[in-house]
Amino acid sequence: MNEDTVSPRPLAEIASYHAHIYHDGQTERQHAEWPRLQIGERFRVRLGWHEQKVGPHDQAIYQVSFANDFFASLVPWLILNYKGLSILLHPNTTNPRRDHLVDPIWIGRPLAVNGDILTDDHEAEEALPPNTNPSQPA
Repeated sequence: MNEDTVSPRPLAEIASYHAHIYHDGQTERQHAEWPRLQIGERFRVRLGWHEQKVGPHDQAIYQVSFANDFFASLVPWLILNYKGLSILLHPNTTNPRRDHLVDPIWIGRPLAVNGDILTDDHEAEEALPPNTNPSQPA
């Protein structure tokens, strides 16, 4: 099929975003705590924390779930403040496998993602309710 005849995918496919910030071992975990604290002080997001492998991720992570409205401020902030950590940033559409494996953005060093456990068809996840109360400017 000629790419010129394919319609672009609409932005409305994206219900929200996740940033998965990886850490491996106690030293890197402590290093990862600073950006997490700063994110919570600056952005209305939902922060999670996983001490072990979870989902398709082969390392411990914390997750930042955020609404589309925060992409333009949060992602540049992550680029400037990732502290050498690996961050997988992906949209949430109806295809989690594509979101994690085909359409992500990596900040820092890309890592392996176990796509075998992800589905090709799923309800798009809206941003999880924020559990932060920002007090600082981005």
